[in-house]
Amino acid sequence: MTGPDVAELVARARAGEPLAVGRLLSLVEAGGERGRQVAAALADHGGRAHVVGLTGPPGVGKSTTTSALVTTLRARGNRVGVLAVDPTSPFSGGALLGDRVRMAEHTEDPGVFIRSMATRGQLGGLAGATPQALRVLDAAGCDVVVIETVGVGQSEVDVVALADTTVVLLAPGMGDGVQAAKAGILEVADVFVVNKADRDGATRAVRELQHMVGFGEHDGWRVPVLRTVASRGEGVDELVAALHAHRQWADGSGERDRRRVARAEAEIEAVAVTRLRARIRDVHGGADLADLAKRVVAGELDPYAAADELDPE
Repeated sequence: MTGPDVAELVARARAGEPLAVGRLLSLVEAGGERGRQVAAALADHGGRAHVVGLTGPPGVGKSTTTSALVTTLRARGNRVGVLAVDPTSPFSGGALLGDRVRMAEHTEDPGVFIRSMATRGQLGGLAGATPQALRVLDAAGCDVVVIETVGVGQSEVDVVALADTTVVLLAPGMGDGVQAAKAGILEVADVFVVNKADRDGATRAVRELQHMVGFGEHDGWRVPVLRTVASRGEGVDELVAALHAHRQWADGSGERDRRRVARAEAEIEAVAVTRLRARIRDVHGGADLADLAKRVVAGELDPYAAADELDPE
């Protein structure tokens, strides 16, 4: 094993040392035995941060809103972590305080930790290492961790499985409410935000959202529809107030605990599936899998019988 001891890195990260946090984030992204050691070392450090998922179609201003949100939270004395999930290449070098242009103003702030993460083909709008990266930032003392996802689509709503509070951003002219509903994102929102609300059509967009949510309540939580102009910081105080109100409701109703148990279940399942895939590849080298696939295509086997042959246990 090379490099600093994992326990030492965890201790330094919990003391707020940015380089140690960055190194731990690199280890969990790389996976392997060192990534597993980090997970074990962080097991009893965390659960304090408020995890906010920020999602919405491309072009609605997610990065701008995230930056404005960080500014407001820092003004209130909160330590903030940002996991900006990007569909492009991985963030290089394990450095902390990423190169997101719209968040450049925060890169010199020791109370802000920003990490860009690549999805590497992962479906659901999140990178595979996001859950463990979240644990790192939580253990490092962040009061709020914002997960900014890639643009969502019909199946890309996995952020709800990680977030204590999910914010769905929309914007005027980005498509009507029915299209948003078809994209599968309306039902995941704890808070709706119509960003770029200085544009024509903002009032209509707000009205449509209010109609679609029906001002209904979920066990006492009424989903708000807010307006922001994130580029000017307008409406962000109201957004922060809504996030705080939702956390209070979730703590009091038990919803936060329920979501965190569901999050742990998803993590365990993901680890188990990854191990199974690795075992199949290691044991069979992929050759048997390809042969079985050909036999399924030829109609000689059904997929269940093929799976039995591949992994009879």
